[in-house]
Amino acid sequence: MRADPPSPGELDAGERMSPDELTQHQLACLQDTLKRAYDNVPFYRRSFDAAGVTPEDCRSLADLSRFPFTTKADLREHYPFGMFAVPVSDVRRLHASSGTTGLPTVVGYTDRDLSVWADVVARSIRAAGGRPGHKVHISYGYGLFTGGLGAHYGAERAGCTVIPASGGMTARQVRIIQDLRPEIIMVTPSYMLTLLDEFERQGVDPRTTSLEVGIFGAEPWTEEMRREIEERMDIHAVDIYGLSEVIGPGVAQECVETKDGLHIWEDHFYPEVVDPLTDEVMAQGADGELVFTSLTKEALPVIRYRTRDLTRLMPGTARPAFRRMARITGRCDDMIILRGVNLFPSQIEEVVLRTPGVAPHFQIHLSRRGRMDHMTVRVEARPDAPAERRAAAGAEIAAAVKEGVGVSVEVAVVDPESLERSVGKIRRVIDSRNSPKADG
Repeated sequence: MRADPPSPGELDAGERMSPDELTQHQLACLQDTLKRAYDNVPFYRRSFDAAGVTPEDCRSLADLSRFPFTTKADLREHYPFGMFAVPVSDVRRLHASSGTTGLPTVVGYTDRDLSVWADVVARSIRAAGGRPGHKVHISYGYGLFTGGLGAHYGAERAGCTVIPASGGMTARQVRIIQDLRPEIIMVTPSYMLTLLDEFERQGVDPRTTSLEVGIFGAEPWTEEMRREIEERMDIHAVDIYGLSEVIGPGVAQECVETKDGLHIWEDHFYPEVVDPLTDEVMAQGADGELVFTSLTKEALPVIRYRTRDLTRLMPGTARPAFRRMARITGRCDDMIILRGVNLFPSQIEEVVLRTPGVAPHFQIHLSRRGRMDHMTVRVEARPDAPAERRAAAGAEIAAAVKEGVGVSVEVAVVDPESLERSVGKIRRVIDSRNSPKADG
């Protein structure tokens, strides 16, 4: 497995910028983006005017904090094309979120946007250890979801050979990996674990495959999950970050030689971390909500877009000019308040991953019993776990959650493959507390 950094000649011009050059580039692009948004997007003109700022008020990067935030609700309110800064006739591709909790968010790309997107995903693949000639097996879903096509064009831009497997048909994917022998796989971490289970079900040792690197994104995951994937498959497991409203995958990438957080490609995306309650910009190293301003997008510029993802910013290492973000620990809107205690699904995941006899697949079910909130964690048993191990695992998980998080929960260890799978973002929490049948 390769974990050596690229040579200086393999880095692109953006990666070779000095800190001063990067700052100058960011400020020039930021000023241009603010003006383009103000001149072409009525929402931003109204928003800036209401806040008493104009693009000319941005004279330094610090001045960005004077400008108002953008939220997903703003994008939905102006569905489908009201946030575009170019005529729809200039847009070459449209993507959209699923819209499961409301109208979908529609994002557009000009020719230049698509080229930039391919560039940043190619940069991400190179940072993960990919090189021209490598075969990349893409198991992200294709279609309106940005994952599949974003990874696809980025891998081609990197000079790789693309295997567009998409999601689903797990047994067939295992066969394809064995026959076509890719070096890299791009997929959600939860679906990677499903693939690992299928390899073992077919009697194939996952450590004998051709895969060397897994690039995992589209959902939060933990260090425990990284260790399990690396040990079971003998690959490097690295994190990629993105969201459709900012561009898609390729906003930030973990470098394989350090695996110490995701370097943000700051020549295209300017990050801030803010206190989700006070909206104040946090100092480097402090935990808070991640906010992005696009610097080079044409069709859909976003100004201080609130991602709802929780992380912190750190100095660069493998790419010194670019700051790193810590792996996403959860989302502001995923925080569960259970009987007065704040908790995140990632805390439950950490317990599940270190418990013998159970798989990493789990769901949290919230209900109300009488006047009290109730939480049930449903977690799949491993196929080879005996019945007594299942019962013990449930008790161990409940005890660990009580000790580590401070709440009492019910744990149900269920049969393998009985929980709903997703090849995109896994649904971790089912909250029925406000439904008519919540009691009981």
